[in-house]
Amino acid sequence: MKNFRKSLAVIFAVVAVSCLTAAVVLIIRQVSDYIQTSKDMEELRASADAVESENAVPDSEITSPPESLEPSSEEPAPTPPQETPEPTPEPTPEPVDNPYRDSFLANSDMAAWLKIPDTEIDYPVMWTPEDEEYYLRRGFNGSKNSNGCLILDTDSCLEPLTTNLIIHGHNMKSGAMFGTLMDYKDETFFQEHRTITLYTKECQRNYEVIAVFYSQVYKKTDQVFKFYKFFQADTAEEFDDFYQNIKALSLYDTGVTAEFGDCFLTLSTCAYHVENGRFVVVAKEVEIGDTYLPIQN
Repeated sequence: MKNFRKSLAVIFAVVAVSCLTAAVVLIIRQVSDYIQTSKDMEELRASADAVESENAVPDSEITSPPESLEPSSEEPAPTPPQETPEPTPEPTPEPVDNPYRDSFLANSDMAAWLKIPDTEIDYPVMWTPEDEEYYLRRGFNGSKNSNGCLILDTDSCLEPLTTNLIIHGHNMKSGAMFGTLMDYKDETFFQEHRTITLYTKECQRNYEVIAVFYSQVYKKTDQVFKFYKFFQADTAEEFDDFYQNIKALSLYDTGVTAEFGDCFLTLSTCAYHVENGRFVVVAKEVEIGDTYLPIQN
């Protein structure tokens, strides 16, 4: 009996040491992946900042209006009445260099760059229709990385643009990827971070958050609203079904409304309130910003 107890104690000790070793190795690997991700993103962001600086108009090129002349003491001659001229249409802004051109050139799988100003969310979005999960555990350069990348859903499309673009990302404890997306459960945070920007190859798309809610991945047989199944609204009925459901689920009223013809951006990450839970932020496209010159090598 004593020998049995000793053997059992040895087994428990070995198991405990093995579990502890595995935990330490996992932590070290996660820290290493986070450092590598941060390094890669810093380089890509620095490149984008440099291009945006090039696109900015130097102060020296901004012309000031001419100084007004001193008033004359002579009475001005009366001028005959004139017809009100037709308003001159504003000139269409010229295309500029894409700030993320180097990132697009570095990896052809990159579909866009997602940025929520003044947050940690500032990452490339990958799109691999032949294998949606390719970047689930890979970094931007394709090497193994537990952070993965932000992934544009296979059924979403930028050209031609689908009604809804769904982007998935890991809810990392380090805050990487969509690790801070759940900050939107706080209405105050939403008020301070209402806008989201998506930089595509062709243009800058600006969005405003319209709904924030918890959901989950349901069974195929469940007859419930599944936000992750909506990509294209060809009819007003299809649009209204999605729109009314996300507004009903929203944790608070954002005050933002939409109508048939509007486009959405949906950000989804894992949540742990239920099995296969999801936390979702939906934004409505409000305007197109800069348009970009073709990206060339």
